[in-house]
Amino acid sequence: MSIDAITEYINSYGYIILFICLFFGIVGIPAPEESLLFLTGILVSHHHLSMGESLIYSELGAFLGMLTAYFLGKYLGKPFVNRYGHYFGLTSEKWKTIEKRYRGNAHKAIIFGYYLPGIRQISPYFAGIAHISFRYFFCFSLIGSIIWTIPLILAGYYTAKVIYINPKYVPYFGVVLFVLFLIQLLWKKMLPKNKRNLK
Repeated sequence: MSIDAITEYINSYGYIILFICLFFGIVGIPAPEESLLFLTGILVSHHHLSMGESLIYSELGAFLGMLTAYFLGKYLGKPFVNRYGHYFGLTSEKWKTIEKRYRGNAHKAIIFGYYLPGIRQISPYFAGIAHISFRYFFCFSLIGSIIWTIPLILAGYYTAKVIYINPKYVPYFGVVLFVLFLIQLLWKKMLPKNKRNLK
């Protein structure tokens, strides 16, 4: 869905569109979540939306999306992995290794995974499949959703106060974040090789 279409829907139907886009974006249906949050801040700056309601609906959409994905993973994920995992090279031994690693870093994956496209969609399913404590998941996903939605909306808001931003260019904000994420991954993979070469 394009930003133009989302903007039109927001103007027509209001804050519920923010909730729906963020909810389904977390559950796994593609949506430009970062761009949408940044755009929301811009629209708030231009008095098209209310800051308070934008923050509430965005936060609820992201948070409830995480909880929904968690329960889907908990009750449907394990049978899916057992039945179809071998088609993806995911044997029971590999899954045990992945589960062990995830459990050791679950809090980081849940909180900071919001900022990583793909990870924020996979993380709650993993948490459910690995039977991470619901209370544990609830607390960390709530914290993560707050420190993800609010800063991005405020970034759009204050940026629009300083310079004029054409909403048509907002999708590139998400692209830039994704490129930076890929660069970071490549750097981490190349870093051990560079250290070995230096030695």
